[in-house]
Amino acid sequence: MTANELRKKYIDFFVSKNHVEIVGKSLIPENDPTVLFTTAGMHPLVPYLLGQEHPSGSRLTDYQKCIRTGDIDAVGDPSHLTFFEMLGNWSLGDYFKEEAIKMSFEFLTSPKWLGFPLDRLSVTVFAGDEVAPRDEESAAVWTSLGLPRERIHFLPKEDNWWGPAGETGPCGPDTEMFIDTGKEPCSDKCAPGACSCGKYFEVWNDVFMQYNMQKDGTYLPLERKCVDTGMGIERTIAMIQGKKSVYETEVFTPIIAKIQEISGKNYGDDEVLDKSIRIIADHTRTSVFILGDERGVSPSNVGQGYILRRLLRRAIRHGRILGIEGAFLNQLADIVLEMYKEPYPIILSNKDFIFAEIAKEEEKFRSTLQKGLHEFEKKLEGLMRNPKKIIPGRIAFNLYDTYGFPLEITEELAAENGMTVDKEGFDEAFKKHQEASKKGSDKVFKGGLADNSEMTTALHTATHLLHKALRMVLGEHVQQKGSNITAERLRFDFAHPDKMSAEQLAEVEAIVNQQIARELDVVEEVMTLDEATAAGALAFFGEKYESKVKVYSVGDFSKEVCGGPHVANTRDMGKFKIQKEQSSSAGVRRIKAVLVK
Repeated sequence: MTANELRKKYIDFFVSKNHVEIVGKSLIPENDPTVLFTTAGMHPLVPYLLGQEHPSGSRLTDYQKCIRTGDIDAVGDPSHLTFFEMLGNWSLGDYFKEEAIKMSFEFLTSPKWLGFPLDRLSVTVFAGDEVAPRDEESAAVWTSLGLPRERIHFLPKEDNWWGPAGETGPCGPDTEMFIDTGKEPCSDKCAPGACSCGKYFEVWNDVFMQYNMQKDGTYLPLERKCVDTGMGIERTIAMIQGKKSVYETEVFTPIIAKIQEISGKNYGDDEVLDKSIRIIADHTRTSVFILGDERGVSPSNVGQGYILRRLLRRAIRHGRILGIEGAFLNQLADIVLEMYKEPYPIILSNKDFIFAEIAKEEEKFRSTLQKGLHEFEKKLEGLMRNPKKIIPGRIAFNLYDTYGFPLEITEELAAENGMTVDKEGFDEAFKKHQEASKKGSDKVFKGGLADNSEMTTALHTATHLLHKALRMVLGEHVQQKGSNITAERLRFDFAHPDKMSAEQLAEVEAIVNQQIARELDVVEEVMTLDEATAAGALAFFGEKYESKVKVYSVGDFSKEVCGGPHVANTRDMGKFKIQKEQSSSAGVRRIKAVLVK
């Protein structure tokens, strides 16, 4: 079974169980400042898991592109990925544990679907603690399906509990499903979720949101219990196909074959080179999806653009380890586009942009490497006077961090000059850098759920007023290209070729404040996309939409397809003030604004 076949089978199965297929969303969250990328299949559905009604009903299923970069330095082993696809099904106050587990079991083991033998299946469930009980309910369901009790493993909260993402909110136990790869146990303690030796491969996770955590740490039962599940496509097909690694499946083998052709190195001959090949394959695939996304971004030094730049440059560095000197990533990008053009046609439509940005970044990085060589030569004279002939770790790390020099290049240059590198010092500097990065990342990812505070909700509504005002002042070519909202400010990206004048900015600001002062009601309606566009609602991003969508009208002023959240009336929003207008990328401008109460 291929990835494409698994994707279709999964959707077909849950549609047969009365789920409605919805459309996966952008990799760039539209209105969630807590994360840089969509990190899980449930991420775009957070407002509905928190209580909003979904226009498609209470049983949903989809496939969603995701990116996680917290373990970026671990990519290169047989299983870690930065980009992956999640298959998901959701119950929004409909079925709960028993039905969810039974459907998971049927899809995994039935010969009609995936057909995994029962003796290869093991699961984990929540072991319980002082505030939430042991999840015997889930264990009983698994037992009733014929799973032996010895293959049901009870694990603590850090392993089998979801949420809350913030200090309070929905949360609950989960049950994770593992496939036995057939490897010998690594020890007497080898068990699903208990070790990472590779014997047990997690493929699915059913999350049961049944509690609402309070500020005092207590848990109250939720009136509307929800189920959120996720199955990783890459991991699951590796198990279905009997592969030892996700890199041995058809989502990577064509890319790896091209890397072998370009480099002249054979995958499987040398583990060090194999790691470089895996890194290049993963990072190229992820970069294509970031660049080709509905809200695609360019390489830069901040936010999503920084992650993209890091991925591309890391791939280029590992290309050098393989002996590849010239530009090569677009040859790999072309393969990724061909592989994913059917499930994600948006990336193919952005082909020219993808190729242009990759080519520019490769050229920039080659120039940066040359600067690094120059910097090394400048330091060399002083370093040669060191009787120990050792390049300090902090200098080696500076070459890595500032100029993109892999440690291997610095070691080669050192050896050519009769020197060595303080690797322990490099590792120490690298560790400090990771700790600092993690602290910064924790600030960005501290929520994990969209912020629905009063100010954030008001700023979200303000983006609708801003969008309409910009179209009135600049013209109807203006289209929203993305937004990012915190409790302090809004950031709004829109298509427009030129810098706005002070007069234009003042006019836009005045229009928005006039509408706020009119005390307009904000009305939500559910309708088909055709009905929405016929009614004059704006819908952009080149996204696909569900069969039914939510449309928000701000009085008689603006009407847009949107997921919310919104104020009920503009009267208490405050005064709108534009702080800055600047370029975001080619043909895209960015406005930052606040509401002053």
